[in-house]
Amino acid sequence: MYLITGGLGFIGFNFVKLCLKKKIKFVVLDAGTYAANDKIKFLKASSVKFYKTRIGNKGKVTKILQKYQIKAIINFAAETHVDNSISNPSIFIKTNIIEFYNLLQTSKIFFNKLSKNDKKNFRFLNISTDETFGSLRSNEKKFTEKSKFYPNNPYSASKSAGDLIARAWCKTFDLPIITTNCSNNYGRYQNIEKLIPKIITNALSNLAIPIYGDGKNTRDWIHVEDHCLAIYKIVRSGKVGQTYNIGGSNEIQNIKLAKLICKILDNIYPKKDKSSYTTQIKFVSDRKAHDHRYAINSKKIKTELNWRTKIKFNEGIKDTVQFYMNHLIKKI
Repeated sequence: MYLITGGLGFIGFNFVKLCLKKKIKFVVLDAGTYAANDKIKFLKASSVKFYKTRIGNKGKVTKILQKYQIKAIINFAAETHVDNSISNPSIFIKTNIIEFYNLLQTSKIFFNKLSKNDKKNFRFLNISTDETFGSLRSNEKKFTEKSKFYPNNPYSASKSAGDLIARAWCKTFDLPIITTNCSNNYGRYQNIEKLIPKIITNALSNLAIPIYGDGKNTRDWIHVEDHCLAIYKIVRSGKVGQTYNIGGSNEIQNIKLAKLICKILDNIYPKKDKSSYTTQIKFVSDRKAHDHRYAINSKKIKTELNWRTKIKFNEGIKDTVQFYMNHLIKKI
């Protein structure tokens, strides 16, 4: 039985869907914040056990661990939006560090009471981000598992702290933790405050499509379903105490991504006046400490766990655009 924390978030919910497909037994825990998908009805319809609480609630988490005799914890729960971390860093420190520490402590106490055999099979997956590594120059080599942490904003700093605490709890207390650092995810069910959904929804709502600075900031994009398959492999076969970088090998500048999405919309949902959605792109003042480039070297997970991405970027982005377009048009 898995405990999936943050199971109503973007990546967490897609992992829930994967578990349903593979008929894996699991429990979902989520605080139900603004970023959570409104999918509780879906979970109930699928006979999924769901608990609305925070990962820092030691009492409730302990009861869940004991009641279901959890074999693996996959922690997606986190505050993740960089802009929000700049305007309100305190909630990021609380969730990504203090409450994450509480979850580790609760898990440690539960783990220590397990039988010797159950301890061998128990896993704690700490789902993190490539933003912990900071920013790359245009010609710099991709991040590897040995790259140093150089976080440049409150969000990435809080996740870096969580990763280091997780490492310490693994080394000091033998809690069987594995950490993953993944590149930018895209796909269905992502909150509309994030870049790709924002581009799509603003375009269709006839609003300005804001692009920071000169738009040349570059991100490595991976489809969320490919990421979830990587996590599934790691929880089953990953090595305790290791970190795994997960990337999509799809580097693209923000401005080029915005133009690509606009061109897709031009083809599948053209404007009545026949103008291009690209005319709505507007450059705005750059974000403070805006990382220039992220890029992930995924050689380790490919070599050790035989993982590969399956969804080509051009196909995945078209499906994503269609998904948000269908949902937005229903509301108009």
